[in-house]
Amino acid sequence: MSEELVRELIARPPMVRELPGFDAGRAPEEPAPLFVEWLRGALAAEVPDAQVVTLSTVDPEGMPDARVLVLRDVDPARSGWVFWADADSPKGRQLAAGPRAAMTVYWPQLGRQVRVRGAVRSAPAPAALTRSPGARAASLVGRQSEPLGSAAEYDAAFTAALAADPALPVPGHTVYTLEAATVEFWQGDPSRRHVRLRYERSASGWSRTLLWP
Repeated sequence: MSEELVRELIARPPMVRELPGFDAGRAPEEPAPLFVEWLRGALAAEVPDAQVVTLSTVDPEGMPDARVLVLRDVDPARSGWVFWADADSPKGRQLAAGPRAAMTVYWPQLGRQVRVRGAVRSAPAPAALTRSPGARAASLVGRQSEPLGSAAEYDAAFTAALAADPALPVPGHTVYTLEAATVEFWQGDPSRRHVRLRYERSASGWSRTLLWP
């Protein structure tokens, strides 16, 4: 272990700044509205990439995997967190083999974290799915996570994809919805009086439990 690195980390403790409070007793009955409230708060506070989340899955060998991606929507009716992915990507294949996942988001400026776990449902992407030219080109190139010979090889494929007919459908693109079974909200506090609230779904609806931090 690097003693120098340990000293640097100790000298920079997390969350030593003013953070918002969280009155768990006033939380809504279901988690999706609270998540949307916190997300909008992060956007209003100009947290960089506030809509970026970490999606965790498990591969066929049982090895956990995680990557960051963009949250596209929250469906309150299904308590669903919506994201897009290529069905032929590693995450798409992992979700097909075991359609359960976890999602984590952290907004550092606000000291807020949300954890979502549940089953994942997939549906074909609608024809009108809106993507930037760059995102569309990257999807057309495909071959995500496959070995790449050189950066020049990717640049050539990307340039060709940018010039492709805009009406050309993007193969394999899928809309996924993580339908929450549990959602946990965590509000950090500079004095370490953190607040944790867990929602759990049952046949009769949602329950809320305050947790030790």
